[in-house]
Amino acid sequence: MPGPPRDRDLVELGERIVECRACPRLVQWREDVARDKRRAFAHETYWGRPIPGWGSAQPRILILGLAPAAHGGNRTGRVFTGDRSGDWLFASLHRVGLAKLPTSTHADDGQELYGTRMVAAVRCAPPQNKPTTAERDTCAYWLDEELALVEDSVRVVVALGAFAWDAVLAAYGRAGVTAPRPKPRFGHGSEVVLGRVRLLGSYHPSQQNTFTGRLTAPMLDAVLGRAAELGAVASP
Repeated sequence: MPGPPRDRDLVELGERIVECRACPRLVQWREDVARDKRRAFAHETYWGRPIPGWGSAQPRILILGLAPAAHGGNRTGRVFTGDRSGDWLFASLHRVGLAKLPTSTHADDGQELYGTRMVAAVRCAPPQNKPTTAERDTCAYWLDEELALVEDSVRVVVALGAFAWDAVLAAYGRAGVTAPRPKPRFGHGSEVVLGRVRLLGSYHPSQQNTFTGRLTAPMLDAVLGRAAELGAVASP
């Protein structure tokens, strides 16, 4: 039996996303990485394609990252899965009651998100984790489509890093939601009202931030816990 209309729409969107080949540099990079692999994962078959959104089809909370990691999402096929950033993020989501498990290792690991959906601003793994401006703008189409499908349920958006923060502001601007002026500045713990949505900023759980102590577990828990509170999401 087919699922509810929104579930079907999100599945159909995901199917179109994974077939995207709009950015030649990203296509070559993601496929080169999937072919050459990292030695630790030499026995695995890499995903090597764009990464669709994942999680609840009726999310109260939307979490936006920069892009999949070359040997994380680009390997596993699920955003923030199989890399150090994901280890930090899912551990925190579990602590605040938004994830079933404290880890996310592969697409069939039994992990679930509660009232939460994850997406990336750029759906393909970029070299050095740095998409170009043109690649960002090309991929914005997919973010706009996904936001349109979940806009009636989302009440909180968590932007992981300045890149994601700017992507959210731009996407809501294209949807006709005017942000405060001057443009809200990104910062850890920043909050901005965008129509019916509250935008929260958090430092990205990259190794550069977590290894240096710029982002600590309590800091990440505070932002995600605030999102759970604002979104009125309670774990089962």
